[in-house]
Amino acid sequence: MTDGRGLYLTVTPAGGKLWRWKYRFEGVEKLMSFGQCPDVSLADARERHGSARKILAAGVDPMAKRKAEKVAGMAAASGSFRTVALLWIDHWKVDKSEQHVITMRRRLGVNVFPTLGARPIDEIEAPEVVAMVKAIEARGVGDLAKRALKKEIREWKPL
Repeated sequence: MTDGRGLYLTVTPAGGKLWRWKYRFEGVEKLMSFGQCPDVSLADARERHGSARKILAAGVDPMAKRKAEKVAGMAAASGSFRTVALLWIDHWKVDKSEQHVITMRRRLGVNVFPTLGARPIDEIEAPEVVAMVKAIEARGVGDLAKRALKKEIREWKPL
């Protein structure tokens, strides 16, 4: 059952109803799904179809964009500070002594991970970092607080 501009409702032999859109990108015919009816209403399907058409008009494959957003979302979900910091250490340790790497991991494990480790890295705000440093200072190890704030941040380079 067509709705227009390539959007249609297909009914499977098992009775499932799916909103689909047939389009071409770089000369290749593609088929994009917008969800199952009645979970996705006609109005929602039309809205999703309109958004996808705008993306296509901008010269981007809407299915590739949707897939990239999904992958980015999954990466963000698993992107806790601890996970990213440990990946950074693996990248950073290449020309460092083993003892220096052990010291850095220990510092992070004792001073930083308890406060920021579980937080998504893209949601950490400056006040949280300040609170972490003040907590380290309150333990009477001001030198470590200074190192946690300056040295690790100064050496931090995105992967």
